[in-house]
Amino acid sequence: MNAGSQTVPVLQAERLCFAYPNHTLFTDWSAAMHPGVTLVRGGDGRGKTTLMRLLAGELPLDGGHLQIRGISLHEQRDAYCGQLFWTDPRTDAFDSLTPLAWLQAQRRRCPKFDEKLLGEVLDGLALETQMLKQFFMLSTGSKRKVFLAAAFASGAAVTLLDMPFAALDKASIGFVMDLLEDASSQPERAWVVADHVAPSGVRLAGLIDLGD
Repeated sequence: MNAGSQTVPVLQAERLCFAYPNHTLFTDWSAAMHPGVTLVRGGDGRGKTTLMRLLAGELPLDGGHLQIRGISLHEQRDAYCGQLFWTDPRTDAFDSLTPLAWLQAQRRRCPKFDEKLLGEVLDGLALETQMLKQFFMLSTGSKRKVFLAAAFASGAAVTLLDMPFAALDKASIGFVMDLLEDASSQPERAWVVADHVAPSGVRLAGLIDLGD
């Protein structure tokens, strides 16, 4: 991994181990994610989404340690997760909710939630007319936009984005690119973006290459 040497890591992974039955993905794997945007690059099946879920504490590690600004997932799980924003974009767990209700829950969960930025992102992604529909009524792209809006507004120390441009229209892709470009210069927040290629025009704080 390449990262700036002048900043203190926000998220540190030390000697992570994880395997599915008959398929080992990570063995003694370590990385440090600094403020700005870190890209997790890799081909299909190389473990991008699994790594996001491990960093989020959603999948149990077989070994190793994760910490955000010194807060250990193993020892202080609630405090660790409270510093992190992650929503699996493929989830159907919220299908019975409206985006409005789900976003209200994110406001309560995230102490640094930015209401002004949320409004700007909802407007930029043309989501205002979707707020009172249930998630199951939304297109895949619209669901992903809602999750992205919450991610950018969350104020979390660590924000995990898995394939953030998938199913988005061209205008929305450009808007999210601009948001990530702004995020790349933020001194306090670390953004971990999993995708096949680097987002165009976004300066990277680090690169994690899982191979093709």
